Amino acid sequence: MQPYSLYFHIPFCKHRCAYCDFNTYAGQESLIPAYVNALRRETEFVGRSASDQISVHTVFFGGGTPSLLSPAQFESIFKTIEKNFDLSGDFENTIEANPGTVSFDELKKLRKIGINRISFGVQSANTEELRMLERAHDFFDVIDAVGAARKAGFDNLNLDLIYGLPEQTLETWQTTVKRILDLHPEHISAYALTLEHGTPFGRWSSRGLLPLPDPDLAAEMYEWTSDTFGAAGYLQYEISNWARPGRECVHNLQYWRGLPYLAFGAGGHGYAGGYRYSNALRIKTYIERMSQPSSFIFHPFPLSPATVNQHKQTEADDMSEFMMTGLRLTKAGVTESDFRSRFGRGLRDVYPKEIEELIGFGLLEWHKTTPKGAEALDVLRLTQRGRLLGNQVFMRFVE
Repeated sequence: MQPYSLYFHIPFCKHRCAYCDFNTYAGQESLIPAYVNALRRETEFVGRSASDQISVHTVFFGGGTPSLLSPAQFESIFKTIEKNFDLSGDFENTIEANPGTVSFDELKKLRKIGINRISFGVQSANTEELRMLERAHDFFDVIDAVGAARKAGFDNLNLDLIYGLPEQTLETWQTTVKRILDLHPEHISAYALTLEHGTPFGRWSSRGLLPLPDPDLAAEMYEWTSDTFGAAGYLQYEISNWARPGRECVHNLQYWRGLPYLAFGAGGHGYAGGYRYSNALRIKTYIERMSQPSSFIFHPFPLSPATVNQHKQTEADDMSEFMMTGLRLTKAGVTESDFRSRFGRGLRDVYPKEIEELIGFGLLEWHKTTPKGAEALDVLRLTQRGRLLGNQVFMRFVE
């Protein structure tokens, strides 16, 4: 049986940044104890509703700012996970954290209870850019956080970055990248800024109060970054992610390979048992749904009383999503054999026109690879140009 991944959404923040469109809330930290109890109840509910005990190989605490929870609260959640799921011996357990929000003592406790990977939201090494992004830390906090994590025993760190910022220059971005490389993380994520509707950044931009990022400059930043990280020994295994060999994020690979994952918490989105589903967004609503005994009527796995949206996947849904997520993997791509094994038909049978046209545009290519001790595989993957225009490629596989 394919092992699952578990995602826990921690929606609390000290301050909601102007560019953020995640399901996060500031000033509601008083609800954290009740929220942790609700998370534990949902974990137990879903674990018990499965017909067999589910094997789990990754756990991810995202947000928001998960590091606002205490080590004791994480430990209580983790004990509930252990009671209701079968954790593999070498599972990956990640927590997102903001620099400046965790101390050495807290990190040491987190490492002791089983968290073995940290993703720090760095975004930039430039003071003015951090101020524009409304981040509370500076780069000295980043250096301190990385040092404390190393001292606490963490040997698997990711640093998150954002490029393509308004008025950002290639030179300031290059400085950020070089400073990040000086910290020697095992994994680096770099995402282009998107001005999302409903965020302050989106509103300011629509009113002309915030200059739009230059797409050509962002593309130049991306290509320079890919070359620079590659020269430093990092493998670009996904459009926006680089890792030391063997340090790819196993949890995110679960998403990109179209494999099952369960989601817990306010606004959590999951994919398992043939369903795409999501939970109530508001913190109080989520707590209430998981606190009322009358709500604990029958819910088919993987749904819970917190579920507010569910969609039973069709084969066409799964095929489209398999292509959109799989093509994000720059080296692995989508193999003909994997697609045929999962859907009973080949890529050329299902998407002959789309593949031919995208190859003609220079956005996709067929690549033959031969894993050790295995037969040669036909892999469909993005070209270098296709990585810059990925969304245009992905949309061709949406019905």
